[in-house]
Amino acid sequence: MAFMKISSPHAHRPGTTGSVMQTVIISTVPGLIALSYFFGPGSLINVLTAGCMCMAFEAAVLKMRGRPIAFYLQDYSALLTGVLLGLALPPYCPWWIIAVGSLSAIVLAKQLYGGLGYNPFNPAMVGYVILLISFPVEMTQWAMPRTMLPEGQSLMGPLSAMSAVWAGAPIDAFTAATPLDVFKQNNSLLVEHLYDTQAVFSTARWAGAGWEWANMGFLFGGCYLLYRKIFTWHAPVSMLLALSFMAAIFNDGGSSHSGGSPLFHLLSGATMLGAFFIVTDPVTSATSNKGRMIYGASVGVLVYLIRTWGNYPDAVAFAVLLLNFAAPFIDYYTLPRTYGHDKPRRATEKEEDA
Repeated sequence: MAFMKISSPHAHRPGTTGSVMQTVIISTVPGLIALSYFFGPGSLINVLTAGCMCMAFEAAVLKMRGRPIAFYLQDYSALLTGVLLGLALPPYCPWWIIAVGSLSAIVLAKQLYGGLGYNPFNPAMVGYVILLISFPVEMTQWAMPRTMLPEGQSLMGPLSAMSAVWAGAPIDAFTAATPLDVFKQNNSLLVEHLYDTQAVFSTARWAGAGWEWANMGFLFGGCYLLYRKIFTWHAPVSMLLALSFMAAIFNDGGSSHSGGSPLFHLLSGATMLGAFFIVTDPVTSATSNKGRMIYGASVGVLVYLIRTWGNYPDAVAFAVLLLNFAAPFIDYYTLPRTYGHDKPRRATEKEEDA
């Protein structure tokens, strides 16, 4: 008697959860190098501190829950949360700012919901938004890029940077407004004059000293993740296209009320970090390819709206969290095709009719 073995369909994943997280962490290195070159070692200290604190808070909660600590820490999700939070924070943040953000990200946004896979909101962005709302002064003290430093002055060295983070040494002499802040506060200069008179633009090429290269670094890392098929192109590309489209249709040619060109928005703030490392979070975003396109495009539209007419110039974190709310709704109306069926089942279709 002959037997025929019928196998179920299989989806091939690019490795274990731990290996995927490691690849994502490694892919942030080009952006981190650019941040460190232009703004000094502050971002590197942020990343190391936040990474250690996030793993420590994760271990503490796992201990209280009676879960095996080593087993859960080896998925590197807590470390990745710390890396993303550290990259989003201003360089030379006081250690207690990083501690509060790490605690909020791991305990409030992740473990209270049951851990990895159950959190409805991106943990790093929850930690960032809590800090931004609670400590607006500290969260707006961005370091001055090396191209804007007065003659004879250099970036902070490692010891000065550690002193600023752990001893609370003042860094006012090393801070400056970000390109998004400068655009937001402008109400009198034409864009052309703004680029000529503001050092953050006159010492840069396209979208702000240091920021444009940091975004290029994260773009490079994101393209590597796409090459490795860690995620699909749908969410990041849709976000960037939607942001570019909004900037293009509302670009008035450079008046004093201009919101900025598409290139300015693409290479300023946390745009590329958000597109390739935040929006692509598989737990808190949409599930199907169609849903990811809607999700990413909605984030891009919200980023532009908040940047241009809201009170928070960067806006990536707020846009992502708002769409985290909407992700289940998007999934409900963009159900993927079930294996063996010609087309996806409609959300309003009864199960027995499917």
